[in-house]
Amino acid sequence: MRVVTTAQPLDVQPTPLALLLLGREADPKSERGVECPGDLPAPSDPDLVERARAAKAKLGDKVFVLGHHYQRDEVIEFADVTGDSFKLARDAAARPDAEYIVFCGVHFMAESADILTGDDQQVILPDLAAGCSMADMATAEQVAECWDVLTEAGIAEQVVPVSYMNSSADIKAFTGKHGGTICTSSNAKRALDWAFEQGEKVLFLPDQHLGRNTAVRDMGMSLDDCVVYNPHKPNGGLTAEELRAAKMILWRGHCSVHGRFSLDSVNDVRARIPDVNVLVHPECKHEVVAAADYVGSTEYIIKALEAAPRGSKWAIGTELNLVRRLANRFAAEDKEIVFLDKTVCFCSTMNRIDLPHLVWALESLAAGKVVNRIEVDQETESFAKLALERMLALP
Repeated sequence: MRVVTTAQPLDVQPTPLALLLLGREADPKSERGVECPGDLPAPSDPDLVERARAAKAKLGDKVFVLGHHYQRDEVIEFADVTGDSFKLARDAAARPDAEYIVFCGVHFMAESADILTGDDQQVILPDLAAGCSMADMATAEQVAECWDVLTEAGIAEQVVPVSYMNSSADIKAFTGKHGGTICTSSNAKRALDWAFEQGEKVLFLPDQHLGRNTAVRDMGMSLDDCVVYNPHKPNGGLTAEELRAAKMILWRGHCSVHGRFSLDSVNDVRARIPDVNVLVHPECKHEVVAAADYVGSTEYIIKALEAAPRGSKWAIGTELNLVRRLANRFAAEDKEIVFLDKTVCFCSTMNRIDLPHLVWALESLAAGKVVNRIEVDQETESFAKLALERMLALP
């Protein structure tokens, strides 16, 4: 029997927090710089810190813990090394005696570590749900279809793929198989210089902003030299003539954190903080990068603040965990460091790696049980490693 009811209007008033989460309200208190209205909660179990220490001590040299710069402070505390994704993967490869590599980052980073480490080493991701929205914007099937489109347009032989480190092992393998290379936000110009020595055009995956900013800002191309391939449209939403005319074919992908910074963010912080230096990551939109004072990778941002004079003021356009950590670190030097945007907060996928997940992974390993191992199949690893080796050989 089907029961039909008539819905009655509910007298419910949404809370300010609910409106904020829905994107329908602003929080003026978020202008406190690096304080976020959605601060991460403390671990629920006060004994977690001691449990993590005990498990890590029991494992000793058998475990090597990597912590990406965007991780929570409670996780970074247990990292043997910190850095960006490629630095951490190389650090793992430099520790062949470590049986377990616990990567506190996201999935594509753990894949890269598995590709670069030995067969007898096991890479662990404490939470398998820790993905990357940018990496997920380019699938192997979509990229294969794109290559078919380029082939039909008669230009595939002229195109060299360059894939950002923030991509899946499948995309890295595609890149290696088709004569391309990987790049980081630090060496993107070198990678593109190399690619244009090999061919006339570049297919840049999966972050359109890094590709565009590098081509236009660092290499002197025009915006008209760039087209955006949208995998959700027939033929990428482009005509064969547009593809033939382009130098840079940019995949329609972006970072969900860096892509949220806007020109309004830059103008607003300049109005609020006189003499502020705006420093942003090249994953930001082109107009944001053009309006900034300084642009560079995560490592560049850290080094720039280390070298900054006492009393200087900085608005940083990158993930909030790192910005807040830097603000605390340099407070004693009277360096004022604020988050560029008022409301954009943490990278939600990166922050899936929390202390409870890390403790569970470490305790499982200490008990002899391997959990959440990340393994890249042999064929994929072979071609992905080829692309990575081409990057390592860049002049």
